[in-house]
Amino acid sequence: MNDYVFPPEPQPSVAVRGSRQRYAVARIFCVGRNYAAHAREMGSDPDREPPFYFSKPANALVPSGASIAYPPGTSNFHYEMELVIAIGAPAFKVAPEDAEATIWGYAAGLDMTRRDLQNAAKAIGRPWDIGKGFENSAVITELVPASDIGHPKAGAITLAVNGVEKQRGDLSDMIWSVPEIVANLSQYYHLGPGDLIYTGTPEGVGAVKPGDVITGVIEGLDNLSLTIKDPD
Repeated sequence: MNDYVFPPEPQPSVAVRGSRQRYAVARIFCVGRNYAAHAREMGSDPDREPPFYFSKPANALVPSGASIAYPPGTSNFHYEMELVIAIGAPAFKVAPEDAEATIWGYAAGLDMTRRDLQNAAKAIGRPWDIGKGFENSAVITELVPASDIGHPKAGAITLAVNGVEKQRGDLSDMIWSVPEIVANLSQYYHLGPGDLIYTGTPEGVGAVKPGDVITGVIEGLDNLSLTIKDPD
């Protein structure tokens, strides 16, 4: 017997490369417009303004290699290829020079977006949740410990749809670096193990449709793939 009205859902988690252990996920933070060219293509000024964030529920996670249904309520379903940070130690009001010590590892991820719903919310000053925080919207590869690969500061980040390249950038193009993101976010939250941070996407975002296969690569991390199925 237990005290739950309904059985709780399984703990969201991410596989770890070369290990049977998994990384339990509590929260997913996402950085908006962190590549200048992407900011321009979305109609924004890429000057170095303070970073801003939105979030996704932990149960939005889906592993690389999965097939997901085209989501309801949209006709403009977009991909955004991103480096993902996995926090591994308490981080509250840390300085940028101390931020890397709080990072456990990295993965490649997709911030899938119902762009039409996001744009409609933007136009009337409402939150983006319906465009960003929905089921299967946070795709992720296996995590790679920083102890194995260090802390990536540069390297190609690319995405293709059906074998045709759509996004190409470099991690060094980020407006706010990984340590700066962690340090800034830690001014507002008590970060800790279980927190993922999607760090923004290069230019070239675009729509996919049922039958499309997305593939993505970030140097040093596992390759990412996702297949889009017909709507439920």
